Amino acid sequence: MRRVRYAVGMSLDAFIADPEDGVGWMIGDPGYDGMAFFREIDTALMGRRTFEAAVAAGGGAMPGIRGYVFSRTLRAEDFPDVTVVAEDAAAVVAALRAEDTGSDIWLAGGGALFASLAAAGLVDTVEIGLNPILLGGGIPLAPSLPRAVRLELTECTAYGSGLVVLRYDVRRV
Repeated sequence: MRRVRYAVGMSLDAFIADPEDGVGWMIGDPGYDGMAFFREIDTALMGRRTFEAAVAAGGGAMPGIRGYVFSRTLRAEDFPDVTVVAEDAAAVVAALRAEDTGSDIWLAGGGALFASLAAAGLVDTVEIGLNPILLGGGIPLAPSLPRAVRLELTECTAYGSGLVVLRYDVRRV
């Protein structure tokens, strides 16, 4: 079974984007190898706002990675490089998890998509790039979780820039 990995950058006050959906405040660190993560995934899941922010920044579809965008308002014909999913996100993600590709699935954001997939028991890890900044508002990491999600810390690495990478497994109870 493939893993769904919620991997996002976050501020110290638990926001994954600022009030304008921006992520320019996130920092990098020369000691952190972000490409190692991308070598382990072949599919990315995004909510509409995350996808629209990526498109506005010149991104969107990622070469070599199958993209799924969960939205009731986007039209599939307007975005031929990704799969737009309007209904039953849990069923789509369960089917993706069952595929035998040898690679993981990246839940790139947003928080509402994470909350719905976590409630369905479809998220396996939570991986946070904790940035040394307080935003005071924006898009929260996990809005409106219907129940607590227990986590077990599996890795914690601090970098000289102040970036801290935290990895947690979701504990099934």
